[in-house]
Amino acid sequence: MYRTSAMKQYQTVNIQAQTSGASPHRLIQMLMEGGLSRLAQARGAMERGQIALKGELIGKAIGIVGGLRDGLDLEKGGELATNLDGLYEYMVNRLMQANLKNDAAALDEVSDLLRTVKSGWDGISQ
Repeated sequence: MYRTSAMKQYQTVNIQAQTSGASPHRLIQMLMEGGLSRLAQARGAMERGQIALKGELIGKAIGIVGGLRDGLDLEKGGELATNLDGLYEYMVNRLMQANLKNDAAALDEVSDLLRTVKSGWDGISQ
């Protein structure tokens, strides 16, 4: 279920990136920005008691993280790609827990992790 959602998220951003002429590097940045945005929106929905919206937004964030994970090349990426794969898997698990338990701290944790990965990605020159 989440793999399909992840691919749809990835394809949506990919189509938008191609239209705007974004590089593959920028595409990953856009996915990360989209994930952070959905997490912030989900936290707000959680605080307002908007359970359905919270679930929808967390689902979108899971899809984005899944898209990032699917984009890893574990053969060429070596240890870094393997570590990111594990981290993305952890993020998805924490997001599912956040949704089930209405756990804002889990959303914050994933947001912090994604910001850290994004910061490293942003530091890579194209």
